Amino acid sequence: MHRILWLASIHARLCLIAGLVGGLLFPSFAAMLVPWLSHLVAILLLVTALRIGHRAALGAVSDLRWGLCAVAVLQMIVPLALLGLLTLAGLAQTPATLAIVLACAAPAITGSVNLALLLRLDAGRMMQLLVLGTAAFPLTVLPVLAFLPQAGPPAVVILAAVNLLLVIILAAGLGFALRKLLFPRPTEGQIKALDGLSVLAFSFIVVGLMAALTPALRSDPWTVAKWALLAFAISYLLQLLTLLVLRQSRLRALAGPLAIGAGNRNIAIFLVALPIEILAPLMVFIGCWQLPMYLTPMLLPRLYHWALNHD
Repeated sequence: MHRILWLASIHARLCLIAGLVGGLLFPSFAAMLVPWLSHLVAILLLVTALRIGHRAALGAVSDLRWGLCAVAVLQMIVPLALLGLLTLAGLAQTPATLAIVLACAAPAITGSVNLALLLRLDAGRMMQLLVLGTAAFPLTVLPVLAFLPQAGPPAVVILAAVNLLLVIILAAGLGFALRKLLFPRPTEGQIKALDGLSVLAFSFIVVGLMAALTPALRSDPWTVAKWALLAFAISYLLQLLTLLVLRQSRLRALAGPLAIGAGNRNIAIFLVALPIEILAPLMVFIGCWQLPMYLTPMLLPRLYHWALNHD
């Protein structure tokens, strides 16, 4: 088992690609995983918390200042600004606008901490942003839904956000407790094995998230291509712009985690928050949304190295 986990750690990027390919090649298996996605997300967070430990996730009280400001900008100001621009362009009622606004209003994905680890960024800061973003989501999403023409009752979204926050707190708390109990001072080999376990969990969950993609590819590949292009544009432009804005600022040390959080959002939260008739046009987009996120460690390491001046 140790050897398997070590191999997964060494070949982390290949594991992520294997998860994407598995979601495309085995649609029946992917469909079976859909009802279990919330459980898989909790397991992924537990494993991630076990990997980084509570000391890396806990920051000074002053971190709340940058964290809450960053969450407000990323989850409220950015989607509202984009909605305003798209409304002025006469596109407010289109499915593309709904996809853009919801993607930008969501908190960072649970696997964002894994992405930070793969890109050699500060996983502790990333965990802070993930928890703060999810905790603030019930508040930041309200003005977005108030101005979004297609949105339903906000109370349903708030309840879903609170449930997600509870899952994150419980799963992360258990992971931190297990880390303190089992690996208080982990060796290099144990860290490598935990890295591999985290990568395998992250790679497995994407199979279920891509359940709608294979049938759509068979029936209308051109529509899938357009949704995929939009997903890559949203994710990678948000990461690029965040890095460009912050790399020369006082928040330069936080630019990497904030860029990961900006471009890798948990749009799946809206699957349990909004009526299915609202999200029906976006099911293929949600599948395509996984592609840029899971390919970020393969396609964007040079961007992060350039922006953050890594050796």
